[in-house]
Amino acid sequence: MPYKKHLKKDPKLQDLLKSDTYTLSKRKNTAIRLIASIVSQQLSTKVAKIIFDRFLNIYQGKEPSCQKVLDTPDEVLRAIGLSHSKVGYVKNVAEFFIAHQITDKQLYQMDPESVIELLTQIKGVGKWTVEMLLMFSLGHEDVFAVDDLGIQQAMIKLYKIKYTTKKELQIKMLAKAKTWSPFKTYACLHLWQWKDSVAV
Repeated sequence: MPYKKHLKKDPKLQDLLKSDTYTLSKRKNTAIRLIASIVSQQLSTKVAKIIFDRFLNIYQGKEPSCQKVLDTPDEVLRAIGLSHSKVGYVKNVAEFFIAHQITDKQLYQMDPESVIELLTQIKGVGKWTVEMLLMFSLGHEDVFAVDDLGIQQAMIKLYKIKYTTKKELQIKMLAKAKTWSPFKTYACLHLWQWKDSVAV
């Protein structure tokens, strides 16, 4: 894989790259991908999956249109385990995609910064959430999630980063990640995988 050849220039990453090889792909129904991210915020992967499955079950197991989400009574969404604020955020996403007539094709053609700028206008959608969308749904190869706790923990351990403030940590992480361009997403995937396997 071309990305491995490039990332191997970072000696600390070399061992991590011996694990799986990752491929990125574009996924359809971006609005629902974004809703899935909101559902999973501050939850373990396992619990997030259970709640998202319940969400799909409202619509007979199929991914709903944004209009169907808007038409779903709040109490039905609350009943599957979503907090009051998350119900609001889910509906904000559906409303925004309808109002701005956003399509998957449109998002595929935009650069990451423009996607972040557009979608963080939605209340309840932060930069991290859009970065996950860019990586896992829009298939962008050069995204770095500097605010992701798992990435922070992995890089502190791997590079023995010393810092006194969060700002200082981020500056050091961004400087290191610059050398991974144009394959920062893959570096993140290997860092997550390594973190989970060594229990950082």
